[in-house]
This record gives sequence, structure tokens and C-alpha cells, in this order.
Amino acid sequence: MLETIRKNGVTLAIFAAITTAATAVINTVTKPTVEHQTQLQQKNLLDQVVPVELYDNNIQQDCYVVTDAALGNSAPHHLFLARKGGQPVAAALETTAPDGYSGAIQMLVGADFQGKVLGVRVIEHHETPGLGDKIELRISDWINSFNGKVVQGPADRAFAVKKDGGDFDQFTGATITPRAVVNATKRTALLMKTLPERLSSLPACGDTNE
Repeated sequence: MLETIRKNGVTLAIFAAITTAATAVINTVTKPTVEHQTQLQQKNLLDQVVPVELYDNNIQQDCYVVTDAALGNSAPHHLFLARKGGQPVAAALETTAPDGYSGAIQMLVGADFQGKVLGVRVIEHHETPGLGDKIELRISDWINSFNGKVVQGPADRAFAVKKDGGDFDQFTGATITPRAVVNATKRTALLMKTLPERLSSLPACGDTNE
């Protein structure tokens, strides 16, 4: 009996070692492909919020970290800077709408430094299917209503949903979700106007413990 148990134990140990080795090899082989696909998806998303004709640098590599309450929480957010001829002209900034109906909504906002919104995309959310999920481009083109809109300042009443006296449509049966997205976009665009003078003090992506 003891000999059988010993043999089974050795067999299991060998099997575990082989499985671990195989997993390590697979991870090593597939890692570059996964990273490449992740980079492509990120670039596609950035192109949707900052038109490629506006800049001539590698926007993915020109990355900084911004921590500011205006972005919805105290977490670090990535800023992807667009430059033309070496001069900053616009950026894509990760931001959070903390007051969605079903929790925080993660977003990417593209804007220039005069308050003009170039594009907005929702990266992650938990809003109600059939109601709040209209913030997704694959379900509705509502998110494109931000394109070209300019935030004049903190007191800009037009940058709100129509129920609050603004220009943006709310959804039938769901006002909380679009209100959260509109407000987060407004706060982010206003913050962007202050960024050119702060760029020299922002840490580059990878230089922090984010």
C-alpha cells in the first residue's frame, strides 16, 4: 500500500512539473502576441477620441500619469499626449464617472486644450442593459454627441443633459447614466485646459507604482 501511494505521489509530482513547464512555455510563446493585440486595441480606441490627422507623434508612447479629483477618484489615470511639430495640441485622458446608476463608469476623453471635446468612449461600465448601456457605441451613437462640443467653463449650463437645462439627450427611463457621463466629460475637458502648464511635472507612464 505504501509503495503504491509513493508511486502515485511521484506520478502526480511529475505530472504537475510537466504541466507547469508547459504552461510557462505557452505563456512565453503567446505573450508577445497578446501584448501586440492589446497595443492595437489601445491605438484603435485612441484614434476614436483623437483624430490622427491632428498629431504626428507616437501618442501611445507619449504617456503620462495624472492624479486629480476631477477625474472621479484618487487613482492615477493615463494621459496620452498628441503633439504636432513637437507642440502639445490635444490629449486622450482616462477618467471615471463615479456616479453611474450601477457604479463607476470608466471612460476615455479626447480634447484639445481650449475645452473642445474631440471624442468620448466608455471603456467599462455596469449600467442596466436596454437603458443605461446606450452609452456604448455598439448600442447607440449617443456618445458621439460630444464630438466638437466646447466646454466654456465650470458654469457652462449647456454642458448638461436636457433635463438639467443642457444640450445633451437623456435616455428614456434612464437619466442618471447619461448625466454621469456628461458631467465626467465636462470635468475632464476643464482639467485638460490646465494640463499644458503642468506637463513638465507629470510623471511618465512606467515611472510610478500605478
